[in-house]
Amino acid sequence: MAGQQPAPTISRLLNLVPDAPEQVLSLLSAHPHLASEQDGHGYSLLHAAASYSHLPLLRALVQAYHVSPDITDEDNETPLFVVESPAVAECLVTELGANVSWRNDEDQTAEEKIEAEGDWPLVAAYLRSAAGGGNADASAPAATAPSENGVDGVRVPPPLPPNVRIDMSTVEASSIDESEAPDPEFRRRIEELAARDDFQGEEGQRQLRELVTDAVTGLAADGQRRDVRRRVG
Repeated sequence: MAGQQPAPTISRLLNLVPDAPEQVLSLLSAHPHLASEQDGHGYSLLHAAASYSHLPLLRALVQAYHVSPDITDEDNETPLFVVESPAVAECLVTELGANVSWRNDEDQTAEEKIEAEGDWPLVAAYLRSAAGGGNADASAPAATAPSENGVDGVRVPPPLPPNVRIDMSTVEASSIDESEAPDPEFRRRIEELAARDDFQGEEGQRQLRELVTDAVTGLAADGQRRDVRRRVG
């Protein structure tokens, strides 16, 4: 028929995810089979939605189109491996049932890989608490000792103490979409605070609460996104 639009492909939908997730949802309503499609590298719409922090698309893919939250790419990595925001990690784990213990082809969990790369310490801290503490609530991660393993000499910070609560539901999606790697000053401050003798004391926890609140609500610093994100198009 003249003027009829060609059927969309998974490549087209993946290209639309970063800037037009609403259009992806519109196209999926007419072409639902594409929800679980993957490109030549196993990259899926769920990976893309997790990486770009598009929560409505993420929820729709799992809840409406029944895509597995543990769908894997060619490296045997689920969407948790490409998350850049604690709020998205929390959504995948607590709402959508993603497996925090899943291991990729390098025998790493998402938390281990993200921690080793060092770009998203808050995501690593949340995943660590969800995996080890039996409590996947990002507002109250379990306290553990700081890791001595780091990247470029920077120790990965510990999760928050039990009485430090950050309400992830108050983070606007628009601010999450712009999340970038924490700047060196933020990493220096959280490393310095974690090393203090009074870290578990009232003053140390107060300063940690302020620092993490600032980071969660304003992590959109200049920088490059993680290399793990696929280039599409």
